[in-house]
Amino acid sequence: MVITARALNRSTLARQLLLERMPIDVGEAVRKVVALQAQQPGSPYVALWNRIADFAPERLDEALDAYELVRSTLMRLTLHVVHTEDYRAFREGMEPTLRGSRLHDPRFKAAGFTAADADALLPGLLEYAGRARTGAEMRTHLEAARGGPVEAVVWRMIRQYAPLWHAPTGPPWSFGTAQSFVTASALPVLADPEASTAGLAVLLRRYLEGFGPASVPDMAQFTTAPRGKVREALRLLLDGLPDGDPSGVEQLEGADGTVLYDVPGAPRPAEDTPAPPRLMAMWDSVLLAYADRARVIPPEYRKHVIRVNGDTLPTLLVDGYVAGVWRPAGGGVEASAFHPLPEEVWAGLAEEAGALGDLLAARDPRVYGRYDHWWDKGLPTVETRLLPGG
Repeated sequence: MVITARALNRSTLARQLLLERMPIDVGEAVRKVVALQAQQPGSPYVALWNRIADFAPERLDEALDAYELVRSTLMRLTLHVVHTEDYRAFREGMEPTLRGSRLHDPRFKAAGFTAADADALLPGLLEYAGRARTGAEMRTHLEAARGGPVEAVVWRMIRQYAPLWHAPTGPPWSFGTAQSFVTASALPVLADPEASTAGLAVLLRRYLEGFGPASVPDMAQFTTAPRGKVREALRLLLDGLPDGDPSGVEQLEGADGTVLYDVPGAPRPAEDTPAPPRLMAMWDSVLLAYADRARVIPPEYRKHVIRVNGDTLPTLLVDGYVAGVWRPAGGGVEASAFHPLPEEVWAGLAEEAGALGDLLAARDPRVYGRYDHWWDKGLPTVETRLLPGG
């Protein structure tokens, strides 16, 4: 079957819980949306507020404290919050990318370290981090095991490669500036091609559940896995995974003839399904999960939303598409539209801003304040309104 570009947009919104907020627990929500990009500690909270009816941020605190949800370096070499039950397969699927980018980084070699050195140090490091350790403690342990200094860049590469979870360090968003780490409870198999291919197949199937239908380039963009690796894992899915799940995936055709893959029976709403306005978190995954980001971001707005250094601004989502940006300001939300919006849309955004203001006021009213410089550099806005917080 052929699926239109607008129908693809609605499929994404439905699976990402953006057509309506759902009355579900945070753990179930994270599994449904696959992963929450989390290098900015407040963003998972804003992301879940957009998706869960009557979202209680304390429940996310509790899930992170109990390691029901975990924060670690995974897809696109960035921090994500994922469900503990997904972590091992996701990490095995990301193994070749993480190993190549971290242990074979030229800076790692220039500091006198090799991948073999990291492999030798890793067992002792993981044993030491059987309980939460600060970053300073971990680096000191590495230096003792190495018998010499460990440069900051080496420690950064090793901690991003190692199967470590970030241990919560406290309010307002569970993770502060001081970092603490603990070894993953279910250790992934590292440096094993078969395990990584099987893990990537699981990750791709979960990706299709949460973001499909999608192309091979889309899957490669989401994971940062080479397209050849994606195709290899996709072959496992087409045949059915060896865990006994016979569902596999099915093939569709995009409006431009692109081959798309999807999970049979997954939601594909009609393209005229209404989509309510949303105030999306910085780095929300829907903005980053595709090679063809026109699914959610009009091409003329992409460079204004996804900045040259990778910062992805908090956006206004109107009728399912990016229509502007927002930031906390003056006790409310400053919303800036890239094109004229009807008054009923502004009314919907104002209602959202009031609810978001309640969340931010109790945690951090200036959650994205450090990124104001992007507004100072200028954005192509046609109208800006200060929407009162709750």
